[in-house]
Amino acid sequence: MSFSIARLALLAALLPAAAGAQTLYFSAIPDEDDTALSERFSKVAEYLEDELGTDVEFVPVKSYPAAVTAFRNDQVQLAWFGGLSGVQARRLTDGAKAIAQGVEDEAFVTYFIANSETGIEPSEEFPADALEGLTFTFGAKTSTSGRLMPEYWIRQETGEAPDEFFSRVGYSGDHSQTLRLVASGAWQVGALNFSVYDKAVTDEAPEVEDARIIWQTPPYPDYNWTIRGDVDARFGEGFTDRVQEALLSMDDPDLLASFPRSGFIPATNDDYAPIEETGDALGLLR
Repeated sequence: MSFSIARLALLAALLPAAAGAQTLYFSAIPDEDDTALSERFSKVAEYLEDELGTDVEFVPVKSYPAAVTAFRNDQVQLAWFGGLSGVQARRLTDGAKAIAQGVEDEAFVTYFIANSETGIEPSEEFPADALEGLTFTFGAKTSTSGRLMPEYWIRQETGEAPDEFFSRVGYSGDHSQTLRLVASGAWQVGALNFSVYDKAVTDEAPEVEDARIIWQTPPYPDYNWTIRGDVDARFGEGFTDRVQEALLSMDDPDLLASFPRSGFIPATNDDYAPIEETGDALGLLR
């Protein structure tokens, strides 16, 4: 009797783990507010469930570092990262690899925007003279398009660190907030990824009237889907390939518009070597 009870206890202990292994958890860097993220990724979860025949659940996080931590700690097995956060996550997780990126992510750009009252006009060249001494906000501290690449180009074009070149420097937390803060005049200038600004234009958001594009960076690789290296052992041989194929096959305009991307293409860790090199050079990957 005691042996049977022991066996039942063991099975009961194993059941939650087995059930959990049947759910693929994924997350995304919070580059917009919580409501927008939930709307975007709940639909993606439903699509992946249908394609993979596996329960899929979106796990929201509050910050870029939290997304990296959730991935490292196996709270999520798949994540939609920015260029820098993807590099961070893969460095911390053995076997993790980038498997897809948006068509637009091969050549992503950051917009520098200015409040209309500054009078700064759009320029092909970095408008150093017009920007010097103004207030400036980045997005999240570990955002590729909202911090890493704009800081890189500020240093390249001015020879100074941002807090030396501008009178005051801040971090809004996400791209949508950067747009709102610059439009309101809370900050005179800011940097955000082009897709968030372009979507605001498409949506006829009032902020674009008061926050104009004044310069854009040269292109660089950015967002990516990254998956843990142990998913095949847990979900079955070839699971990584199946996830990649599901992402590459995503063609529903409504789903793609939520990123927004025109489609997804294959990606590898090597594609993000320029981001890793820049992150190391600026001390953001230590």
